[in-house]
Amino acid sequence: DVGIKDRTMVWNTDLIETLELENLINQAAQEMYAAEARQESRGAHAHENFPDRDDKNWMKHTLSYLDKPYVEDAKVILKYRAVIDQPLDKEMHHVPPAKRVY
Repeated sequence: DVGIKDRTMVWNTDLIETLELENLINQAAQEMYAAEARQESRGAHAHENFPDRDDKNWMKHTLSYLDKPYVEDAKVILKYRAVIDQPLDKEMHHVPPAKRVY
Protein backbone atom coordinates (compact mmCIF):
# COMPACT_ATOMS: atom_id res chain seq x y z
CA ASP A 1 0.00 0.00 0.00
CA VAL A 2 1.17 3.48 -0.85
CA GLY A 3 0.01 6.49 1.11
CA ILE A 4 0.59 10.22 1.15
CA LYS A 5 0.99 12.51 4.13
CA ASP A 6 0.47 15.86 2.41
CA ARG A 7 -3.29 16.42 2.01
CA THR A 8 -3.13 19.87 0.37
CA MET A 9 -4.30 20.32 -3.21
CA VAL A 10 -1.78 23.03 -4.20
CA TRP A 11 1.76 22.00 -5.24
CA ASN A 12 1.25 18.58 -3.70
CA THR A 13 4.33 16.77 -5.05
CA ASP A 14 3.57 13.81 -2.77
CA LEU A 15 0.26 13.29 -4.57
CA ILE A 16 1.80 13.82 -8.04
CA GLU A 17 4.58 11.29 -7.36
CA THR A 18 2.03 8.75 -6.08
CA LEU A 19 -0.11 9.18 -9.21
CA GLU A 20 3.01 8.83 -11.37
CA LEU A 21 3.94 5.62 -9.54
CA GLU A 22 0.45 4.21 -10.15
CA ASN A 23 0.78 5.07 -13.85
CA LEU A 24 4.23 3.45 -14.09
CA ILE A 25 3.00 0.24 -12.41
CA ASN A 26 0.02 0.19 -14.80
CA GLN A 27 2.30 0.59 -17.83
CA ALA A 28 4.83 -1.96 -16.58
CA ALA A 29 2.15 -4.62 -16.06
CA GLN A 30 0.81 -4.09 -19.57
CA GLU A 31 4.27 -4.14 -21.12
CA MET A 32 5.19 -7.40 -19.36
CA TYR A 33 2.02 -9.15 -20.56
CA ALA A 34 2.45 -7.82 -24.10
CA ALA A 35 6.11 -8.88 -24.25
CA GLU A 36 5.31 -12.35 -22.90
CA ALA A 37 2.56 -12.85 -25.49
CA ARG A 38 4.80 -11.93 -28.43
CA GLN A 39 6.45 -15.15 -29.59
CA GLU A 40 9.38 -13.57 -31.38
CA SER A 41 12.30 -11.25 -30.77
CA ARG A 42 11.87 -7.72 -32.08
CA GLY A 43 13.76 -4.62 -31.05
CA ALA A 44 14.05 -4.27 -27.29
CA HIS A 45 11.73 -7.25 -26.70
CA ALA A 46 14.09 -10.16 -27.12
CA HIS A 47 13.08 -13.69 -26.13
CA GLU A 48 15.61 -16.45 -25.57
CA ASN A 49 12.90 -18.96 -26.55
CA PHE A 50 12.17 -17.09 -29.80
CA PRO A 51 15.49 -15.66 -31.03
CA ASP A 52 14.26 -14.57 -34.49
CA ARG A 53 11.68 -12.07 -35.59
CA ASP A 54 8.51 -13.39 -37.20
CA ASP A 55 7.08 -10.88 -39.65
CA LYS A 56 4.47 -13.31 -40.95
CA ASN A 57 2.68 -13.68 -37.60
CA TRP A 58 3.83 -10.65 -35.62
CA MET A 59 3.93 -7.69 -38.01
CA LYS A 60 1.26 -5.95 -35.94
CA HIS A 61 0.90 -3.45 -33.13
CA THR A 62 0.00 -4.69 -29.67
CA LEU A 63 -2.72 -2.68 -27.94
CA SER A 64 -3.18 -3.24 -24.23
CA TYR A 65 -5.45 -1.95 -21.50
CA LEU A 66 -6.68 -2.89 -18.05
CA ASP A 67 -10.26 -4.08 -17.63
CA LYS A 68 -10.58 -2.35 -14.23
CA PRO A 69 -9.35 1.01 -12.92
CA TYR A 70 -6.86 -0.34 -10.37
CA VAL A 71 -3.94 -2.45 -11.54
CA GLU A 72 -4.07 -4.78 -8.52
CA ASP A 73 -7.68 -5.73 -9.37
CA ALA A 74 -7.36 -5.66 -13.15
CA LYS A 75 -6.63 -8.10 -15.90
CA VAL A 76 -4.48 -7.00 -18.84
CA ILE A 77 -6.38 -7.21 -22.13
CA LEU A 78 -4.35 -7.52 -25.34
CA LYS A 79 -5.59 -6.69 -28.81
CA TYR A 80 -3.75 -6.18 -32.07
CA ARG A 81 -3.83 -3.71 -34.96
CA ALA A 82 -2.26 -4.10 -38.38
CA VAL A 83 0.87 -2.15 -39.25
CA ILE A 84 0.55 0.40 -42.04
CA ASP A 85 3.63 -0.52 -44.05
CA GLN A 86 2.98 1.62 -47.11
CA PRO A 87 3.54 5.39 -47.25
CA LEU A 88 0.41 7.50 -47.06
CA ASP A 89 1.52 9.83 -49.87
CA LYS A 90 3.79 9.82 -52.93
CA GLU A 91 6.56 11.86 -51.29
CA MET A 92 8.11 8.84 -49.57
CA HIS A 93 9.07 5.50 -51.05
CA HIS A 94 8.25 2.18 -49.39
CA VAL A 95 10.94 0.84 -47.05
CA PRO A 96 10.49 -2.89 -46.51
CA PRO A 97 10.84 -4.31 -43.01
CA ALA A 98 14.29 -5.70 -42.26
CA LYS A 99 16.08 -7.29 -39.35
CA ARG A 100 18.15 -4.89 -37.22
CA VAL A 101 21.78 -5.87 -37.43
CA TYR A 102 24.40 -4.20 -35.27
